[in-house]
Amino acid sequence: MGSAASAQRAKTIYIDISGGTVPVVFSPKCSAKDLRELLTSVAGLCRWSVVTLTTCDGAHLTITPSTIPANTRSTPYKLHHMEDAEASDREVYGEMLARLSDDFTRAFKIQAYTEEFSSRIERLEKRLEVESLRNIELDQYKKELQKISDIMNERPKMLGSDMHPHYGVSVPRRDATLYPKYILTQETINYLKKPTFDIWHWEHNEMLCLLEHMYTELGLVSEFNINPVTLRRWLVAVQKNYRDNPFHNFRHSFCVTQMMYGMIHQCHLQGMFSSLEIATLMTAALCHDLDHPGFNNNYQINARTELAIRYNDISPLENHHCAMAFLILDKPENNIYVHLSAEQYKQLRAGVIELILATDMAKHSGFMETFRKAVTSGFDSTSDEHKRMLKVMLIKCCDISNEVRPMEVSEPWVDCLLHEYFRQSDREKLEGLPVAPFMDRDKVTKATAQTGFIKFVLIPLFEAMKEVFPALDETMLKCLRASLEHYEHIKIMEDMLKEEGPAPPTTLARATLKKT
Repeated sequence: MGSAASAQRAKTIYIDISGGTVPVVFSPKCSAKDLRELLTSVAGLCRWSVVTLTTCDGAHLTITPSTIPANTRSTPYKLHHMEDAEASDREVYGEMLARLSDDFTRAFKIQAYTEEFSSRIERLEKRLEVESLRNIELDQYKKELQKISDIMNERPKMLGSDMHPHYGVSVPRRDATLYPKYILTQETINYLKKPTFDIWHWEHNEMLCLLEHMYTELGLVSEFNINPVTLRRWLVAVQKNYRDNPFHNFRHSFCVTQMMYGMIHQCHLQGMFSSLEIATLMTAALCHDLDHPGFNNNYQINARTELAIRYNDISPLENHHCAMAFLILDKPENNIYVHLSAEQYKQLRAGVIELILATDMAKHSGFMETFRKAVTSGFDSTSDEHKRMLKVMLIKCCDISNEVRPMEVSEPWVDCLLHEYFRQSDREKLEGLPVAPFMDRDKVTKATAQTGFIKFVLIPLFEAMKEVFPALDETMLKCLRASLEHYEHIKIMEDMLKEEGPAPPTTLARATLKKT
């Protein structure tokens, strides 16, 4: 009943006639002929005048009551009187009008002439509709060709099109819409604090709700008087500014933030760090890969991209992530830290920047060496310098923590990263740029890459952290050693296959190295 009633409602469009806007009201069920006569009447033209409608952009509209889109007074359609109709059409009109005038008194022929007149008008209307559709298609083809031309002319240096006019960084792609509110069970609340948490079972809206819970449960909402609506807007804005990359996407960001949340509880960091420092850790984790283009620093520098030029080849991606984080926070509707004092905000900003820049794996060895010295000499939880180094190591642990999770959770991440790496190496080959061996689909294997990364990067990192937090030996290092054993076994099997015959198909190759 509701849809039938809606179909019978009068429809209103607005027409620009001689600089004035006139509303035209008609039934969606009237004929195209009736609507054309109504338009000519409104325009003060002869009822048989040939008229067309165009939008403000010049696109032609088909004058059909049921399909012509409604508009507003501020966007009126323009009515055109086709003075330049073909001569044959004028002759048709003239002949019909003359004959109709001569025989008007002959009542017995009026019906015949009316039918002939209607038939010719209908044929003429169809011709006009076809011409209008052709004009519309031509406009669409022109726009598509222009897009293709723009893409062809643009060198693939800028790996993002939504650029801020002043800062050269992406802005939120569309207005943030609030997500549904979910009620978390106690089981989920407890599970969220563990490294075994399976991030693959959650949709984006659910992950946003879990992030909101983390900020609330850690006391950050109450401590900094964060408006819950602003918090949700900020979370959505962050999510919208992660691209749909195979690996460096919003799910990875959530994964890193959940691991940070878990380590805050497992290592009792709230007893060591202030609320402002906890907020810094969580915010840096969530924003650490914002607007990642899916091509690492090596590509940015070798391809001389806009980001590499802007940041002088110095951690171009990490600098971009930092800029994005504070560009989003700078918007009043997203600023969850609006109630911080100037000094507090300065400290938070400096801390977030330091932590995000530390995720550049090119600097990993230097951070490890400095932290080992601090641990060897005796870690002092009251030392500001030691605490600063610890925060850096925490975000590094969380950023590459996939392998401390169960195999069924960590394994898909390897495939995602491999997909992203192969996409980059294929592009580098096309552009004649250097290709890293661990990203080359023709050289890398999953077992060798995983074995080396776990043995020489992950285990040393978490063993150093174990010196400060002994509980990590059971909760994280145990899983890392099991993963190493698993991939070493696969490597042995691969080596045996190589001795017996051809190498395994490259489609089975895998990699698990973080961006360099």
